[in-house]
Amino acid sequence: MALDADRPEKVARDRRLLACAWLLLLLPALGHAKAPSPAAKRWWAHVETLASDAMEGRDTGSEGYDRAAAYVAAKLAEAGVQPGVGPEFLQEVPLLSRRLVREQSWLSLVRDGQEVPLVLGEDLILSASSSREGPVEAGLVFVGYGLTIPEVGHDDLAGLDLRGKVLVALSGGTPPGVAGNLAAHAKSREEISKAYARAGAVGVLMVRNPRLQEMPWSRSVGAMLHPAMMLAEPTAQDARDIPLMGTLNPASADKLFAGSGHTFQELVALADAGKPLPRFALPASVRGQLTLEQSRLRSFNVVGRLPGRDPLLAGECVVLTAHLDHVGIGQPVDGDSLYNGAMDNATGVAALLEVARSFQEGKGRRPRRTILFVAVTGEEKGLLGSRWFAEHPPEGTGRMVANVNTDMFLPLTPLKRIIAYGMEESSLMAPMKASAARMGVEVLPDPNPDANTFVRSDQYSFIRKGVPALSLKFGYRKGSAEEVLFKAWRTKLYHAPADDLSQPMDREAAVRFVALLGDLTRRVADAPAPPRWNGSSFFRRFEPSAPASPR
Repeated sequence: MALDADRPEKVARDRRLLACAWLLLLLPALGHAKAPSPAAKRWWAHVETLASDAMEGRDTGSEGYDRAAAYVAAKLAEAGVQPGVGPEFLQEVPLLSRRLVREQSWLSLVRDGQEVPLVLGEDLILSASSSREGPVEAGLVFVGYGLTIPEVGHDDLAGLDLRGKVLVALSGGTPPGVAGNLAAHAKSREEISKAYARAGAVGVLMVRNPRLQEMPWSRSVGAMLHPAMMLAEPTAQDARDIPLMGTLNPASADKLFAGSGHTFQELVALADAGKPLPRFALPASVRGQLTLEQSRLRSFNVVGRLPGRDPLLAGECVVLTAHLDHVGIGQPVDGDSLYNGAMDNATGVAALLEVARSFQEGKGRRPRRTILFVAVTGEEKGLLGSRWFAEHPPEGTGRMVANVNTDMFLPLTPLKRIIAYGMEESSLMAPMKASAARMGVEVLPDPNPDANTFVRSDQYSFIRKGVPALSLKFGYRKGSAEEVLFKAWRTKLYHAPADDLSQPMDREAAVRFVALLGDLTRRVADAPAPPRWNGSSFFRRFEPSAPASPR
């Protein structure tokens, strides 16, 4: 499906074409269409409220987000769920906000005494996550993927003097011989930042493999207009302590590699063929200026608690998470600057609320373990709310033994298949498969490991504290019409104003997802023993009793 959302005037057409594709997939069922079920109406009512224009895109720390948080707290209370932060539902998350002052920030390439400006927004995105402002002047070194993975003996930084240098790395893809969640962890922002800081680098420019871009460059530029955020706690900022962080437009990469003896196209071809990438100094340096404005603000996680019934197990808790924030108001597209975030992630929070309601209104007994329902803030800013919660659980939380995260589960089609990211890493595989079988749903492996999905949402905050976790999304088979639809949605509507209430969603499929999520949660909460990482799992190292990882 070749839709073109790079041009703003095409967005309305893209939306219509996606709707047509969705209708074609559902055509066999249209003759048997029924009125929405009460459960579908309830779920959709949450989505309508959270993704309404009144919430102003739910940007972290905004008034619109606070209104959304108040709504979620009220609905948890209405469902009979107890407050999870003492007598309150809201857990304050202290934040720092940094904004790039574009008029006073710039970067140029210097080659043979000649300066080649890199145009912000056209050639380059400079991140406000950069840790220091001031002048920039440094040599450039291409470091392949820029990854350090001691578990398999891979180190793109080894043997290079990178002190005072700006690194250039190919973003996306995986080095030969490295796959699965090990690669995803190594490519996480935390691990990359720590490795570069240890090497003495003063900056990094990432160049995305064009084949693996999830959204057009024009939409990525919109992120530059938003402030970067971080936890307002000194110990929480060490993972991002890189003075200069930027992303280069792949279309401008030839400017960077000119005169190096290598072309960007050659390097991408090597990566796509699974061959090792060379490392080399570039015959150029960078010079520029970075100016930032910083302020303090706060946002809130919403936490509800359903106490377990078993006196021996109630001190353990299963944590259900879904991020409540989106990206707020941003770069206009076809005259629309409001990013409602209906699919991302009003749908997930609506599912969390309906699971909470089902536990209280169901005829069965309460689960043996305690269940926490947590709508987190700051996911779009770097998993900030979930990280704060995992590191500062409210008093009386108990021991967190499992996390199930719902982020943009994409109810575009009937629920026939589901992807349970991380299932193969822990004993959560058994209850996951049992719940799916009960619903007649096929469980599929991660169809695109290079996307690093398992470390890109809130479950990763719990994984890093040693808690086994899953992240659930609708699945598809390779080469299917569903794959085309899901990928088209991600390319055209992800982090776009068109992710609003006008797009088609299968509400009855969402209800089935809620039922599956609730069944899975009960199985985990009622199991005799808590989940455990598998002995071969890379993530077992994060257990509190695990030996230190090699570094």
